[in-house]
Amino acid sequence: MSGYCDVAPGHPVHGSYHDTEYGFPVDDERMLFERLALEIMQAGLSWEIVLKKRKAMNVAFDYFYVKKVAAYGAKDLKRLLGDQTIIRNRLKIQAIIDNAQTVLSMRRSHKGFANWLAAHHPLTKAEWVKLFKKTFKFTGGEIVGEFLMSIGYLPGAHRQSCPITKQLKKRKPPYLGKAA
Repeated sequence: MSGYCDVAPGHPVHGSYHDTEYGFPVDDERMLFERLALEIMQAGLSWEIVLKKRKAMNVAFDYFYVKKVAAYGAKDLKRLLGDQTIIRNRLKIQAIIDNAQTVLSMRRSHKGFANWLAAHHPLTKAEWVKLFKKTFKFTGGEIVGEFLMSIGYLPGAHRQSCPITKQLKKRKPPYLGKAA
């Protein structure tokens, strides 16, 4: 994603995400779930649209608290589909609700989403995609790849010459392994 490193720094929408989030390790369940939901919402759209709607989506989806979203029913789906401040796609919204239920089940099976990810690391992108398609809804190759790059499980978020790469490596993203 070297192009992102060329356009994002200093950009009013992309700048902060590029400089402080993209590629950095994440182990907080709410943040992991939000990032997966945002990647799902991005499918077929620009990342800039998603970032512009991020705040509204956090409000609409109860800040992506897994237990709350997992309990959503028909009334919540109708509310979300009527919310003009967010991306309103029935399949994407339903997938986010279903995926919240999956993440909630990971609390029992792996003591959380972060531990589920760690338990399967390292995998190739193709293996991750296969696992995500088996586990989650609406998770194709691009969504899975971007999600995993965004949380440090796959390399490629920043080009090597990007100043953020140095900061990122200090945080020891999972793709660098334990020796990093």
